[in-house]
Amino acid sequence: MEIAFPGEPPEYRTARGLLLEQEIELRRATEAVAAARRRLPPGGIVPEDYAFRGLGAAGAVGDVRLSELFAPGKNSLLIYSFMFPRDPDDLTPGPATGQTALLPLHEGPCPSCTALLDQLDGAATHATQHVNFAVVAKAPIERVLTFGAERGWRYLRLLSSATNSYNRDYLAETPEGLQRPMLTVFRRDGQVVRHFWSSELFYAPADPGQDQRHLGTLEPLWNLFDLTPAGRPPDWYERLSYD
Repeated sequence: MEIAFPGEPPEYRTARGLLLEQEIELRRATEAVAAARRRLPPGGIVPEDYAFRGLGAAGAVGDVRLSELFAPGKNSLLIYSFMFPRDPDDLTPGPATGQTALLPLHEGPCPSCTALLDQLDGAATHATQHVNFAVVAKAPIERVLTFGAERGWRYLRLLSSATNSYNRDYLAETPEGLQRPMLTVFRRDGQVVRHFWSSELFYAPADPGQDQRHLGTLEPLWNLFDLTPAGRPPDWYERLSYD
């Protein structure tokens, strides 16, 4: 099929054809990486059946075990570690209204994590048709649930790891107690739960001019920017609200 758009000059079509070849190679590379990920050998057995705090089946706050996050027939569990509290060096404004706005800035939620979760909230209702998905934050569960309600999240399962070592064990917390935005996947095999994959690209050195992009293929926002002539806006990061 020959493709041409109204008014395009020949040099555009030539350059676009070369770019299309790169896009095809990127598609192949993406598929190859996904296939290599699926071929990973069994990871480590989860050291304990972590007890999180969250809403139970009856809608009351209580302990929720890691094993209880696996619904029948769904043996994959994805957990996103939400930086709540945020990094203390992040001085972007906190929420403008609501109970979360009353917290000291350093105890509030991370704007970048929040932007990602805004996007994943809509995806969660589709994703959970096949996999289990939860969001874990170190903040007390009351704060996490309050902020989720203020943000209008409807489909994310929100949990607190304030009473366990999950964040530290799975590299979502530094030895100094700083929170880190890891995505971790677990696999259930019978009664055994094993670690399958984590976004450890976060800890890999980035090339000049790039951030970690450890979840770069997952987030619509930055990928939308990549489609535009200006690309990703320099020195700009997500905020909890915009003027």
